[in-house]
Amino acid sequence: MASGIRRRLMAATLGRRAPVATTRALFLAAHAASNPLARRMKARLGIGAAMFAMASIGSDARADGKRHNVSFEVLSGQDSLMSTSIIQAFESTEKFNLVAEKTTKAILQRDREDSEQLQKGVDFAITKKLIPSSVKLDPVTKISVTGKTASEVAKEIINGLGSAVRRGCVITLQGLSGTGKGTTAAMLKRILPNAITWSNGNIFRSLTLLATTYAEHKGVSLEEAITPKLLASYCEMLEFGKFNGKFDVRIKGLGHDLLVSEVCNTALKDPKVVKNIPTVAGVTQGEVINFVKDALKILTENGVTVLLEGREETLNHIRTPYRFELVLEDINVIGQRRAAQRMGAQAFNALMSQKSFMWKIFGTPSDSQVAAALNKALDEMVKE
Repeated sequence: MASGIRRRLMAATLGRRAPVATTRALFLAAHAASNPLARRMKARLGIGAAMFAMASIGSDARADGKRHNVSFEVLSGQDSLMSTSIIQAFESTEKFNLVAEKTTKAILQRDREDSEQLQKGVDFAITKKLIPSSVKLDPVTKISVTGKTASEVAKEIINGLGSAVRRGCVITLQGLSGTGKGTTAAMLKRILPNAITWSNGNIFRSLTLLATTYAEHKGVSLEEAITPKLLASYCEMLEFGKFNGKFDVRIKGLGHDLLVSEVCNTALKDPKVVKNIPTVAGVTQGEVINFVKDALKILTENGVTVLLEGREETLNHIRTPYRFELVLEDINVIGQRRAAQRMGAQAFNALMSQKSFMWKIFGTPSDSQVAAALNKALDEMVKE
């Protein structure tokens, strides 16, 4: 057997018109029959190509004895289908469950801390009489996302909107981190006519930019630049409306004349802004809530459907009859989803980094090679 494989292997590696798939198959056969043959092919094809083929061998012989069938096409999607596929492939493994459990605990702890901080900000806004101490809440429709795709969840939400889809409305999405609020909002934006997603984060960043600019101009500390009077003046420097034919937020004051859509990834992501956002956000919940309410009124009056996802503490102050909460029957799925997302991203990036010299020989990665990359990503996560 070895001698037959040797002749065909040499013919392939010397370029005698053997197809790529044949060359790869011969290498795998050579590895099984004779390690020296694999070394010979390594010399002919180059170390990179040989290592790529070796990866597919190793991934088929995992300790758990299970072949993880996640295709490269699914991995490339980097979406909910990818996450679901990875969970189905790895949920019976000890390592994945360990990482998922640890991730769930970390997410829940961070959610609790974030909620506490948000509530402090809301309470502070109430003391400043920017928002009422009690609000009349519209009912919240709970939607189970267990075992459902983002498309299926989005369709359930749309079924509860009625004619509002045509005239424009505000849809709020709340729920624990990892329940798919962002993914669902993105899917709704694709399906619904004239729909946009709204980011409160950009308003906090805009106020932070103005506060840090004032502190620099006056030579004072950030704390001295965020008094109630100064914060009120910063809000006057923000305007929501149509600019250059589209809805946007304009920042005009303290030497700035910017549109948020044009600087959201530059000036608003400047290190001096990013590091000071928590401090400014802690004292501007009321200001942001009121700014957002005014902007939402303008948008809906113009027939726009606004998708607003966030925390219950702030969403409670946005009046709309279209309030939804995404829930999971099994809370551990939160950690599984996040772990699967991280595994998928790391595996995809690793395979893409090999594209230039490996894919020319072997074509797009096989299921086995995807499994090897996913297992490597999981191993690295276990060590964290």
